[in-house]
Amino acid sequence: MDNLILSEIENNVLTITLNRFDKKNALNTVMYQTLCETFNHAQTNASIHCVLIQGNEHCFCAGNDLADFLQHADSQEELAAFAFVKTLASFTKPIVAAVAGPAVGIGTTMLLHCDMVFSTADAKFKLPFSQLGLCPEAASSVLLPLRIGHNKAFELLVLGDLFTGQQAYNYGIVNAICLADELLLTAKKSAKYIASLPADATQTSRALMKQATQSQVLSAIEKEGAEFARLVKTDTCKKILASFFN
Repeated sequence: MDNLILSEIENNVLTITLNRFDKKNALNTVMYQTLCETFNHAQTNASIHCVLIQGNEHCFCAGNDLADFLQHADSQEELAAFAFVKTLASFTKPIVAAVAGPAVGIGTTMLLHCDMVFSTADAKFKLPFSQLGLCPEAASSVLLPLRIGHNKAFELLVLGDLFTGQQAYNYGIVNAICLADELLLTAKKSAKYIASLPADATQTSRALMKQATQSQVLSAIEKEGAEFARLVKTDTCKKILASFFN
């Protein structure tokens, strides 16, 4: 279970690498807790000006580890995923992401909190919440409609249609499309350049850009969390999730 999340600081950039490739970087409780700790450290470390989150040139994140998720779903404690979402939404420094392969569920919704997203053209994005008997999370119920309009957001969030990195670029979710062997280097160069700019100016600019929606985002996370916690305990959701292990 060790080293599922790697982190490295260089040139004022904290690079976070999801490192569970045998499970397509599906996130479990330990990984969420480590991500929270790592982002909290970045928040308070003045030498970190930008965060880069990545997998490798073939895989970003296949969403929640369903076995781990089921194990903790009936707990009265807040799911670790929601603690991570709150940490991400409250983070005040620029975030860059590099996406290849699967970007499922939280693997897509976390990108809505990033400032620059680079992707391969054939990356596979999917938001299968309704198909699992669940609802959106990470304030995606607010952020995605704001980004691409209600109708297209409904198609992606409720119908759960798969879409590619190229489509994500067309929708404005992704900044640029890269070849697989250039993805990580391109994202790293972008993060390094952002980190080289005056930190106070970049963080102030970012905060100003988010001020109109920040309270709405935090409110949405709370409402989504309550509905998600309710839905995950329904017979419908339990049966759907259990079917993956039968």
